[in-house]
Amino acid sequence: MPFPPSIVPIAEAKVLHAFGDTASFQLTGEETGGRYTMFVNVTAPGGGPPPHRHDHEDEWFYVVEGRAEFFKDGEWTEVPPGTAVFMPRGSVHTFRNAGETPLKQIIHTAPSGFETFFARVADEFNREDGPDMDRVIAISTEHGIHYV
Repeated sequence: MPFPPSIVPIAEAKVLHAFGDTASFQLTGEETGGRYTMFVNVTAPGGGPPPHRHDHEDEWFYVVEGRAEFFKDGEWTEVPPGTAVFMPRGSVHTFRNAGETPLKQIIHTAPSGFETFFARVADEFNREDGPDMDRVIAISTEHGIHYV
């Protein structure tokens, strides 16, 4: 076995803030041998990332609570809690909170590495004078994430 089993309670997750979201990373490449990343993501009403595509990761979502809308194939689709969504690498996609309460999702990416990207952009978003969006775009590009 290349790496040991892991149990990571939510209280021990690494919590990061970027794009207006709070992401609690419970399983990263360190725990999964680079196979995938898993985090709990909370998005404020009206929030969500801009449409984008990943060169390196597949991404899948499980809507835990709130009103989620997903963008795929040029259209928005609202989904209820309990919905699973898969966005393969290369597909243009995004999500947004369409409700008036926080949107909570469990998000996975494979392979791992998204946690490194998110930590780097969180540093930008948490600067005292606010994020340098050109730097956020540059970091994203370095990680194979492109906004469209």
